[in-house]
Amino acid sequence: MSVAYTFGFRKGELLCEMKVDQLDCETRTIRLDPGTTKNNQGRVVVMTGEVYDLLRACVEGKGPDDFVFTRKDGNVVRNFRGAWYALCVKAGLGRFVKREGKRPKWEGLIFHDLRRSAVRNMVRRGVSETVAMRISGHKTRDVFARYNITSVADLADAARLIERGKNAKILRFPETNGSELATGSE
Repeated sequence: MSVAYTFGFRKGELLCEMKVDQLDCETRTIRLDPGTTKNNQGRVVVMTGEVYDLLRACVEGKGPDDFVFTRKDGNVVRNFRGAWYALCVKAGLGRFVKREGKRPKWEGLIFHDLRRSAVRNMVRRGVSETVAMRISGHKTRDVFARYNITSVADLADAARLIERGKNAKILRFPETNGSELATGSE
């Protein structure tokens, strides 16, 4: 989950495709090969410390052709839906809602939400959009923008920036016909 939350990788890129030889612990990189991603384009990312520690533990004792994510018995993790739901319920991030005459419906965090969070977090932390798009594997700016969701916290941050701007020292230049130039807070 940490890899998805950090880099916005898709579930299939992690579970169905990622093998040990795609991790380079020396350079701390993850290589997604062309043809193994949704858009068929390869990409390389540099691991954060947390991701490096987690993935290194996942691949310990495995060969280069082994899958990164396996269960204790060695079988490849292809589906973790039950574990996901249980974890989210325990963390208060979702629940099943009973519906008359139908199966209960999941309301809460889905794995794909981690992709949205990764995009949003990268942008809010100052990663340029082009770099964030390359990391997450988004091909178009339009689709990327749908993942970069504006929140109430973003609006509050904007209000603080606007307020800070109101308190800026304003210089007027007569030679520019009264134009203003903000020079910073007093």
